[in-house]
Amino acid sequence: MPDMNCHPVRRSVSVGLVLTLIVALMAFVARSASAQQPVADSTVRLTLGDAVRLAARQNAAVEEALARVDAAKARVTQRRADLLPSVSAAIAERGSTMNSATFPIDFPTVPGQLPLFDPNGSILGPVNALDARARVSQTLFDPAAHTRVQTARTGVAAANADVASIADLAAGAAANAYLAVLRADAVYTARLADSTLAAELLGIAQDQLTAGTGIALDVTRSRSQLTGARTQLIVARNERDRTRVDLARTLGLPLVRIELADALTSLPTAASMSEATALDAASHNRKDIQALDLQAKASREQAAAIRDERLPTIGLFADEGLSQRNGRSYLPTYDWGIQLSLPIFDGFRREGRVTEQVSAARDLEIRARDLRAQVDADVRSATLNLRSSSEVVGAARERLSLAEQEVAQARERFQAGVSGNADVITASITLNTARTQLVDALTSYQASRVALARAQGSIATLD
Repeated sequence: MPDMNCHPVRRSVSVGLVLTLIVALMAFVARSASAQQPVADSTVRLTLGDAVRLAARQNAAVEEALARVDAAKARVTQRRADLLPSVSAAIAERGSTMNSATFPIDFPTVPGQLPLFDPNGSILGPVNALDARARVSQTLFDPAAHTRVQTARTGVAAANADVASIADLAAGAAANAYLAVLRADAVYTARLADSTLAAELLGIAQDQLTAGTGIALDVTRSRSQLTGARTQLIVARNERDRTRVDLARTLGLPLVRIELADALTSLPTAASMSEATALDAASHNRKDIQALDLQAKASREQAAAIRDERLPTIGLFADEGLSQRNGRSYLPTYDWGIQLSLPIFDGFRREGRVTEQVSAARDLEIRARDLRAQVDADVRSATLNLRSSSEVVGAARERLSLAEQEVAQARERFQAGVSGNADVITASITLNTARTQLVDALTSYQASRVALARAQGSIATLD
């Protein structure tokens, strides 16, 4: 005889195996999700192109625009429903009574007999009946419904173009935030070099004072210079950390440690885009212009759909079901037909709706025309800024080279005891300014490059 006690054991082992598999699957899903989304306190390494494309993909405004695309697609489904069959079913149990005095037919009375219904009225019934039936209807001809479907599809295209436009805006904001971090890093590096130089000059002044070849005034000047350099370094360090927080927020990332793969000096600084090429690219690539054009088209199509409502519509309907008076047999009944509907007059409501849509289309066309003019101006300005900032970068690099030479020469004179450290401090201030100007010039050039890419609608291709 088999041992019946072994079945609970097998069942418990099976349940345990299933639970183990479920836990393993949940852990795999969690690892996959964590691999796709950076978590807090992790480190993310980004290039300028990475930041641009990440913002264009997961910025909050972009996700909101994607939700509007889903809503536009749902409207297509709603409009298409007017052209598809409609099927419904209903079942009803009814009970009713009637005053015989209100019966619409007077039955003749045979002399000597009572009338069929009491002339003073009496309650007839109750009559209890059950009716169950299915109904099908199908539109055969409705031009307005067809146009409304096309209008909804145009709305989807406009919503998609709006997503791309918002993605470009988010990418441009991310690119500028990325450049702000690069600038902060470059300024911090420059201030660190200034602090290092000031500390070296203080050491030289103290050595000379100890050797009896220097004066206390040089030491005081050097201390003051070092204190000022350290103050600037503290400010630069705070700016470096703050801009990283702003960049993470712009990219829609949690509070992560961001490591930049680029440096301000490593990005390209050669202006090669001609104005004509940029204008041609802008005319084809700007999604915000395309979105306005599609919205205007949708308004015109909506006006056409309203005009089509003046045309007749043809539909087919049929229903069949079972009816009975309670206690008697069911009998099948049906009803079918073809219906022609023709609107005649609606109090000029339709004309007002057409005028509203035409006016909306005209408004969108004016906005699109103005935006095209603004895009042309933005492209021309960005092209001019790109050229001039490229020249400024060259001049700033030359000035930095001269400032470094001035510091080296003044330092040699100070170390040789030919002069005090006033010339060195003055030269170091000039070097500080030259470093800052080069950082600003490089930042201005890259900002112009971003502005040109945004103006011509190709910011997603930035590297």
